Amino acid sequence: MPTGVHLRDARQQLFDAAERVLLRAGPNGLTSRAVTDEAGCAKGVLHRHFSDFDDFLAALVLDRAARLAEQADALRESAGTGTVAGNLTRALGTLFGPVPLAIIPLITFRDELRARLRQARPGGGIAVLAEATEAVSAYLAEERARGRIAADADIDALTLSLVGGGHLLFADRDFADRHVAEGEAGTGAAADAAGKLVAAVMADAVQRRPLPNGSPAQGC
Repeated sequence: MPTGVHLRDARQQLFDAAERVLLRAGPNGLTSRAVTDEAGCAKGVLHRHFSDFDDFLAALVLDRAARLAEQADALRESAGTGTVAGNLTRALGTLFGPVPLAIIPLITFRDELRARLRQARPGGGIAVLAEATEAVSAYLAEERARGRIAADADIDALTLSLVGGGHLLFADRDFADRHVAEGEAGTGAAADAAGKLVAAVMADAVQRRPLPNGSPAQGC
């Protein structure tokens, strides 16, 4: 067993090791010993930086949620460019990538972790889903302000449909594997399925968008 490996950035290396274990072994396989073994360090290293394992897991989730916040900013900045459907389809594939999807059942699996997250971030018991929800909602509001979706579009309802549907879609293991295999090309069966979901949810809000001549817009 490794006992003296020096970690220059111990917190980040432990987070990365935990991510690899989580993707490989799932929530049940994510233990403090599995993390330190994966990182190649003594078990005491983790406890020098965190009060206990749930403290470590809470920090891990918040760190990964912060990364999603950066991707959320990119989605909002895409408002007014490309198509609404295209932007949302790509965003769902990112927001519900392998790591966020692995973290969601981890949070569900551990009561104490949910409690720590609620303390650290009010309303953030499911921090990853919260980031996805905030990202999609902010983007839709921006597109509505730009006139690219209907002025009376129900942002909350659209967001719930997109995030809930996206989560169910990408949580399917076979679908998620196809999505990962397709990479960032945005083509293939998984991308088509995500695109159909977005198109179905957004069709009415986009088609009712008024054009300068007063006719309804077609397509999204």
